[in-house]
Amino acid sequence: MAAEKIKAETRTEFGKGAARRIRRADKVPAVVYGHGADTRHLTLPGHDTWLALKAGGANALLELEIDGETQLALTKQIQVDPIRRTLEHIDFVAVRRGERVTVDIEVHVTGEAGPDTLVVTENTTLTVEAEATHIPETLEVSVEGLPAGTQITAAELTLPEGSVLVTDPETLVVNVTEQISAEALEAELEDAEAEAGIEREESDEEQAEAASDDAEGDSADSADDAQGGDKE
Repeated sequence: MAAEKIKAETRTEFGKGAARRIRRADKVPAVVYGHGADTRHLTLPGHDTWLALKAGGANALLELEIDGETQLALTKQIQVDPIRRTLEHIDFVAVRRGERVTVDIEVHVTGEAGPDTLVVTENTTLTVEAEATHIPETLEVSVEGLPAGTQITAAELTLPEGSVLVTDPETLVVNVTEQISAEALEAELEDAEAEAGIEREESDEEQAEAASDDAEGDSADSADDAQGGDKE
């Protein structure tokens, strides 16, 4: 993983008001901590930082230029405005080249499993240890052609060279099950509701169908009565 270079400024203003002024200037407040050093409060260029994080993913590695010095920083936490989707704040941990770090990596499932199967990703991330500048972006697991009943554990994944699994090797990652039909699913749901003592309300469609059946029954009864009257 190549480190994106970002020029940072040392931040001297703190508090909500200062943070708002920083964001209005299209910049992002951030902190870098680790290696026993004092926490460094920074201001980063908003657009360039957004692009760097987008390119690097959840574990983006940035090369921060701070007051003429260079510091490798691994992304630990990103706060994003839920409505405007703008960067609010970033926490970094300081790292060194050659240093090994523990990170969570996203699991990416590829391929098509066998017919009439359902692929369930039981764990979407796994924890691995890797060199700071060689953190894998994703961990791929193929389900191509796998039949129902297949289970893939963390130990069965192929990790990139230099990466070591930290997650329990027996952790279930992918479960290939038999696909259940809509009718079977509905029947299971009805059984579960019956066991729980839940009475399901009829849908509008079911009520209309029942009314139609009642109307047809009344018509048939009327016809029978009429025929009986004629015979008399």
